[in-house]
Amino acid sequence: METREKIKVETTLKVPVEKAWECFTEPQHITQWNFASVDWKCPEVDNDLRPGGKFNYRMEARDGSVGFNFKGRYLVVEEFQSIVYRIADERMVSVEFVQEGDETRVSEIFESENIHPAEEQRKGWQAILDHFKKHTEKVFESAGYGINT
Repeated sequence: METREKIKVETTLKVPVEKAWECFTEPQHITQWNFASVDWKCPEVDNDLRPGGKFNYRMEARDGSVGFNFKGRYLVVEEFQSIVYRIADERMVSVEFVQEGDETRVSEIFESENIHPAEEQRKGWQAILDHFKKHTEKVFESAGYGINT
């Protein structure tokens, strides 16, 4: 069995953990942030968020030139705390949500694949997490809660 490098990315959001969880797990939010660059999109999301449940996020270049399905199965779902899933290619991913005062830290640890350099993978996953932060804080602010700075 091959050993894969584990890569960690994280962000801190100026929202309560419940809002971070909602935006991370609900399809109508996932389609708004789940891409590494603005020339990509995530037009479709199927998400059965429960242990044993499957997910499928359609990722596509905005110009239609290429696309793929990011899919897998949930192993652990602890509401407002953690998610562990296995991607279709057998790599493991764990996501942790930690409330820290008025903020929430979201950390992802994923096993690298062997096609792209680890640093490239880290940058791509971090870019997606950065889009997640931007979307979530915008949703929270537009709901009238404001963001403390």
